[in-house]
Amino acid sequence: MRKIICLLVILLASCDGGEKYPAIPKGATVVILGDSLSYGTGANVGEDYPSLLAQTTGWHVVNAGVPGDTATGGLARLPQLLEKHAPKLLIVELGGNDFLQRQPPSETEASLRAILSLAKTQRVPTVLLAIPELSPIRAAVGNLSDHPLYENIAEETATPLVAEIFSEVLSDQALKSDQVHPNAEGYRVVHREMVEAFKQLGFAR
Repeated sequence: MRKIICLLVILLASCDGGEKYPAIPKGATVVILGDSLSYGTGANVGEDYPSLLAQTTGWHVVNAGVPGDTATGGLARLPQLLEKHAPKLLIVELGGNDFLQRQPPSETEASLRAILSLAKTQRVPTVLLAIPELSPIRAAVGNLSDHPLYENIAEETATPLVAEIFSEVLSDQALKSDQVHPNAEGYRVVHREMVEAFKQLGFAR
């Protein structure tokens, strides 16, 4: 999975000295707003990428991944999460269930934009994780790619985007527990590449 590093699309930051964000200190609270990919479906407890991220960074990671949740559902949950945890960073991983349910992309995009807007009004830095576009044919041949709405949202809202990680992992049969979820090794790859992305952005050291 070395190709993932080269395929990372990280807006507003780069390894070549682009803009960096303030580092999130150890012990700080980080909320991950997501679905089953964040919850860890397909692996045992503690093998999900949020748990691994907490171990590596020393952050207090709140795994707010809810299997089956959509972008609209995440938006509904967000105000309480922000009030309860006052996070120093919000990681948004949503949209996969919207694609599986064939919801209009415009509705998914509107909900994701609203999530980012709400976080911005509360001065919470936010990172958006891209999710693969639903394509049985691409999935069958191991060639998934991110849904284009993520790059559009990231560019228009000046939100750092971490791209291609889930598309790469879910294109590899050896890293999947089923057609839409990584296995334990897949989550380890997600975690490893995510940490690299956060280091490039400046959030992690």
